[in-house]
Amino acid sequence: MAQTELLGPAGTAASSNSDVEKAAALRRMKNIALGLLLFMAVVFCFAFAFAPRYPWLAYVRAAAEGGMVGALADWFAVTALFKHPMGLKIPHTAIIPNRKDEIGASLAEFVESNFLSEAVVSQKLATTEIAQKAGAWLAKPESAHRVATEGAAVLRGAMAVLNDDDVQDVIESLVRKHVVDPPWGPPIGKLAERIFADGHHHALVDLLVDRSTTWIQANHETISGLVSQRSPGWVPQFVDGLVGDKIYTEFYKFARAVQNDPHHEVRRKLDEYLKELAQELQHDPAMIAKAESIKGQVLGDPEVRELAGSAWAAVKSALSQAVEDPDSELRRKFAAAVQDFGTKLVTDPELAAKANQWIANAAAYLVGTYKHEITSLITDTVERWDAAETSQKIELQVGKDLQFIRINGTVVGSLAGLAIFTIATLVFH
Repeated sequence: MAQTELLGPAGTAASSNSDVEKAAALRRMKNIALGLLLFMAVVFCFAFAFAPRYPWLAYVRAAAEGGMVGALADWFAVTALFKHPMGLKIPHTAIIPNRKDEIGASLAEFVESNFLSEAVVSQKLATTEIAQKAGAWLAKPESAHRVATEGAAVLRGAMAVLNDDDVQDVIESLVRKHVVDPPWGPPIGKLAERIFADGHHHALVDLLVDRSTTWIQANHETISGLVSQRSPGWVPQFVDGLVGDKIYTEFYKFARAVQNDPHHEVRRKLDEYLKELAQELQHDPAMIAKAESIKGQVLGDPEVRELAGSAWAAVKSALSQAVEDPDSELRRKFAAAVQDFGTKLVTDPELAAKANQWIANAAAYLVGTYKHEITSLITDTVERWDAAETSQKIELQVGKDLQFIRINGTVVGSLAGLAIFTIATLVFH
């Protein structure tokens, strides 16, 4: 076989051992078929020359003649698939080179009709149990670690590609849309109403009362000094001291009373005030406007921009450190989550069934939507191939088996020739 027969459609030398072995097998089968034809020719010549002397050689000659006819006919048929026999441009020969584009289109249509149908894909995936197999692989610690490593690489690449200003713009727009632009009063009032109704604020009130009482107890001189500073100058100093001590004592007794009595009047009045405030935040336009004013002071344009920038910087820094450190908490948690998900896919039939159904539906959708684009790969690729090289490549793949047609044609032709000659001799003689 010529060296060009080892060339693929891209025009590069086929270096795989498989192609080399196929080329050698093709040459061997061609030589066998040719040798059988030559053998029949020699037998025919011998029988033809000695048939007058040995009449029984007429049967041998008929068999050899039929064998040569069968061999030549099948040689012509096989050769006509790939080239013009003996270079003669006989009609309907060199079929593959002349019709490679039609063959490619037919192959693409065959693949599309028989392999890329939604029913075939869904039926195949339904029995494959992809979710269970994927789960068994993910459940292995080394597999989960590999997924975490690859995920870290993807995240690292994404952070390298992302533009900080663009990300900050996105964060800023989200903050404005979901935090700044909506009015604060009604949602805060509704949340506060629920908290106050359930009494969750009492713990905070207790803390404030306890800290206030402790501060009063520890600051006797400070409270007494305030009385002395604000009393008229003509009041004797010892009177200031007595009044200051009295005020301190009463003030401390009052704080202790509030601290020790959960139902103290001050606590009840505070509860009433907080509940009224919650209602006003929801329904009083003046209070809602005041909340909006406070919001505007806290989250103006510079503050929102600074918040977005600092938030992205913090997130980026934390993610960068996490993906760079193989033992970071994020990577370990992610690997554990992957492994746990894999275990659930194996042990939870309901979850596995849902995953398999989702995979089947997704594959069926992709096949149904893009099967023409998929099969166009076949037609486009075949159209780009050189006709002669395509023929040589196909012959390399199937030519060995086609040579059996020549061999079988020789044998069948011999038997047919012998049978026809025998019948004719018996009938007409």
